This record gives sequence, structure tokens and C-alpha cells, in this order.
Amino acid sequence: MQSGMYVSLSSQRALDKRLTTIADNMANVNTVGFRGTEVKFDEVVSRTGNDLNAKVAFVSQGNDYLNTQTGEMQESGNPLDFAVKGDAWFSIDTPAGQALTRDGRFTMTSTGQLVSVRGYPVLDSAGGPIQLDPNGGEPSVGSDGKISQNGRQISQIGLFTADVGKGYLRYDNSGVITTDKPQPVVDNATIGVMQGYVEQSNVNGISQMTQLIQVSRAFESISNSMSQTENSLSETIKTLGGSK
Repeated sequence: MQSGMYVSLSSQRALDKRLTTIADNMANVNTVGFRGTEVKFDEVVSRTGNDLNAKVAFVSQGNDYLNTQTGEMQESGNPLDFAVKGDAWFSIDTPAGQALTRDGRFTMTSTGQLVSVRGYPVLDSAGGPIQLDPNGGEPSVGSDGKISQNGRQISQIGLFTADVGKGYLRYDNSGVITTDKPQPVVDNATIGVMQGYVEQSNVNGISQMTQLIQVSRAFESISNSMSQTENSLSETIKTLGGSK
């Protein structure tokens, strides 16, 4: 019975982590460029007692990973809005270092610097800040990220890749700082920039709500099972204690 309690406790911890993940996803269902978090759980098997064949399966604490599915592309018509086509990221220079983001709602400062929606410099393919001509008119950006003003190329929006599976930290609204060093994309026809578009969150609100209901019911079921186990254990102790 004690093993059953431990199994139930491990399940509750896993469900609690899943609930936290779902809540974070739901909070960002309308966050531009947000990529949802998923959790992978593993089975941990432990032997019980002196019987080598007697084993109990527990649930691991779970590991987070990003859902890399592309969100819906929405046309904005704003020449300083951009979306990434393919599996890559924009890069911005933040107080915490280089961060990756799919949020391409950029603006130009009075001095011509291209910055993110939070005011962080957008980086070019070489990792430097992008400087536009504030008097050069509306910029034109090709699918390869090259920026032109008045028919003259002046910079290039950097696109970067990184193995987020090696570890990452969330930064701001939709950015991530990866353990793996970001690498610039070079000559990849499957990756590009779409001017005048923004990528919406890839979180499916209906799916997350359905999962929330399922997890809540599972949590309730395990809680009831634990209560029954505790009652059975208590009755057993009373019975054994009264048999003297």
C-alpha cells in the first residue's frame, strides 16, 4: 500500500507540472511569436523489498521542451513587421545577452536603429545591430532578409538556428535564451523572411482547455484513490491493533 502511495504522489507531481505548463500556454495564447511548452515524462522503475522480480513504476518529474510547430501567419501590411518562414529565429540583443524570438514586430528609432517591440536592437546576420537610414524611406526586405532603402542594400536581418533541446530559458514575452550557441542561417532555401506579416502564437487554446480538463480529472481521481488507500491503511492498523 505504501508503494501505491508513492506512485500516486509521483503522479500528482507530474500532473502539477503539466497544469503549470498548460496555464503558461493559455496565458500566452495571444502572444505574437510564442511557442508553447510541452512536457515529456519518463517511467522510472524501482524494485521493492527483497523480491528482485517485484517492481513499481513511478513517473519522472518531466522535462520541458518547445513545441516547434509554426503559428498562423497574419498579414499586417506594416513594412516593419516580419515573420520567419521555416525553422529559425530572429535575434535580439538584450541585457541578458543574445536572445532568439519569433516576434517580428519591429520599429525604427529616430536614429534609424531597428529594434524589437521591447526596444532591444535587432541583430543582422553577423550578430551586429541593424542600422537603417531614418531619412531613407520605407525599407524593402527580401525573402533572404536583405534590407534595401532607395534601391540600395544597407543591411540584412539575421536568421539564426539553435538546438533548443540542449536547454533554454524563457525571456520576455516570446523570446528564448538557448544553451546551444545560435548559428546564423546561410544559403538555406527553406528558411526566409516574410515582410508585412507576423506569426501568431502556436498554442491551440481549445486543445489546451481540453488537456486542462483531462489533467484536472486525473488529479481528482488520484486524490480520491490516495484517500481510499489512507482509509484502508488506517482500518488495517486499527484491526491489527485490536487483535492483541
